Amino acid sequence: MSTTTPPRTAAAASLRAVSKTHGSGATAVRALDEVDLDFTPGTWTAVTGPSGSGKSTLLNCAAGLERVDSGRVLLGESDITDADDEALAALRRSRIGFVFQSFNLVSSLTAAQNVELPLRLAGRRPPRADVLEALRAVGLDERAEHRPRQLSGGQQQRVAVARALITRPQVLFADEPTGALDSTAARGVLDLLRAAVDGGQSVVMVTHDPAAAARADATVFLRDGRVEDRVVGADATAVADRLAAMGA
Repeated sequence: MSTTTPPRTAAAASLRAVSKTHGSGATAVRALDEVDLDFTPGTWTAVTGPSGSGKSTLLNCAAGLERVDSGRVLLGESDITDADDEALAALRRSRIGFVFQSFNLVSSLTAAQNVELPLRLAGRRPPRADVLEALRAVGLDERAEHRPRQLSGGQQQRVAVARALITRPQVLFADEPTGALDSTAARGVLDLLRAAVDGGQSVVMVTHDPAAAARADATVFLRDGRVEDRVVGADATAVADRLAAMGA
């Protein structure tokens, strides 16, 4: 019988002793304080905690949108801590997807043009059929030629999800993706994130909503820039109770 230890599978993304401070002097705020965290491949992790706990900073640092003051940031086995802007931009066009709460669609472009934008920026011209399929997956193929102002908030967020997913990113980061949506639209976006995970992708989502966090496989609780706990399979009541105990 072999006693060889199987190789450890790299996390989809990792933070190693990451610290980040905003501001300086008397107004300095330590947003992240020696955070160690692994995001398991092919799973959905929710990150929650009180306001000011460092949730969005954690997400931005993990996605390479913000530089860390100390520690290391890894995407799979690739250390991206010191990657230059060009390298990080290339990662965001291929291995990383990001969904913003404010959608960040280009107002002058149609839904289809917004979806294909990451591929065009990467020098690729996606087949029209692929773009329409991405919009069909979010239920908006019939709105392909509509501009953002002609879409509801929920529809705009679904376009943003399709744009993030069309590159088949290794990790999809989502910052409060349901924060500006009604309950029906929010469920639709969460269903899309679950479908992405079921398809083998990894999702890391910041949320203040216990019901949204409960859709994830695991929930990370932050307070004062530190990981306080990580719970697998928590329901909405358990998440809400924990947040209440943390003063959220």
